[in-house]
Amino acid sequence: MSSCEIVRLEGYIQNTYLAVYPNKILLLDGGCRPDVAMVLDYIRLTLQRPITDLKVVVVTHMHPDHAGGAHKFREKTGCLIVSADKSRQWYSGLGGRAMHFVDMNLANYVARRQGRSLTNLYYPAHLKPDVRVTEGECVPEFADWQILETPGHTDRDLSLFHVPSRQVYTADLIIKLRHKFVAPFPIYDPKIYIKSLQKIRDLKPSVVMMAHGGELAIDEATFDKLIAQAPKHPRTIKDTIKHKLLWRKDADFSVFKRRRKK
Repeated sequence: MSSCEIVRLEGYIQNTYLAVYPNKILLLDGGCRPDVAMVLDYIRLTLQRPITDLKVVVVTHMHPDHAGGAHKFREKTGCLIVSADKSRQWYSGLGGRAMHFVDMNLANYVARRQGRSLTNLYYPAHLKPDVRVTEGECVPEFADWQILETPGHTDRDLSLFHVPSRQVYTADLIIKLRHKFVAPFPIYDPKIYIKSLQKIRDLKPSVVMMAHGGELAIDEATFDKLIAQAPKHPRTIKDTIKHKLLWRKDADFSVFKRRRKK
């Protein structure tokens, strides 16, 4: 039997989960930059443990509320950073740097909507993991946690399955807002996103832990509804502009047209 206790903490704009063992701690995602102090204070003050008991931080994907604290956690505790086995950085090139800036501003927007005080959310655009993992592998030092590749939201999303309790942390794969489930934004590959939902459904998890929505037992019928209602087209900033504005049949593009000289 696993001696793991899973604790949910309220992060800056997302839920943060710790898997607490008698002699080690696993952080299921990297959180936002301001979550670092909150998590370390919880370990020190509430658990009354040294912060060096934090052995591993998983980064499920590179958005600010999932990767923002990773490097800081390693700097302060010496923990390992674990992420998907991708040779290319998510925020690569000039376009990637621009999207990194956009994503930090989107996180600030979410914080304002939640009534949070604005703070510095900057984190490195390029992740430097200690360990890269793939489907079916165990989290290093935590053999009861299995890696699941669940892309679609980005190309590198990970979920974490606690085998003994059949609880699964799905990061942003599923989002619950008040009384309804919604797909995350963005969705880069709808077909792969649906396959990821199907993978979690087929596990028949006892509990789904969401970064946005808390813990919930989701039955097969609800999963089927989520799959049926999943986006059929990419939902990115670029595609939103394309489909909502530029390609509207009744759009008036006269403002963009070059006026002829009389």
